[in-house]
Amino acid sequence: MAERGDRTLVHTLKKVAAVLKQEEIPFALVGSFAVYAHGGHSSEHDVDFLIREVDVDRALAALVTAGFTAERPPEDWLVKVFDDDRMVDLIHRPIETPVTDETFVDTVVRPVDAIHMPVLSATQLMVHRLLSFSQHYCDFARGLPLARSLREQIDWERVRKETQHSPYAKAFLVLLDRLDVVPYSGTPEEEGTG
Repeated sequence: MAERGDRTLVHTLKKVAAVLKQEEIPFALVGSFAVYAHGGHSSEHDVDFLIREVDVDRALAALVTAGFTAERPPEDWLVKVFDDDRMVDLIHRPIETPVTDETFVDTVVRPVDAIHMPVLSATQLMVHRLLSFSQHYCDFARGLPLARSLREQIDWERVRKETQHSPYAKAFLVLLDRLDVVPYSGTPEEEGTG
């Protein structure tokens, strides 16, 4: 993924991570570059980090001092910084759940173009993807590359448990079973209703 045109985006990712590390602001890489960091395939071209809401102002101030431009969009779950025309999302409430210290426990330190940083686990990346599906947005094509390329790193039982309240997640998991990506292990009642 980090080839040709993405090189400048990788450079921006590294700059943001370096500032957050220097300021000792807890963070985790998420999104398409997190999939890439885990060795998976992703076709998206954006940079996303998780930070705690309590750290937003400090992170923005440090990044502005480092030459970034900051923006507070109308969405109240993230802020953005720009490195020229390259955008980075700093998300403090993904899937309507606040980022906390516990969020950062579920990370793995991975190298991203020679800089080591915390990356959200493959399991949590899948949970986040599935819980982003709703009646207004349900593009399973965006979840399939993640599921296929990281399937061995994902705790599928945990994904099922943490997404069980979502009919969209359940439908996606059935789709993965039908595509022979991972077997679906629903409850005995569900298995008998096919």
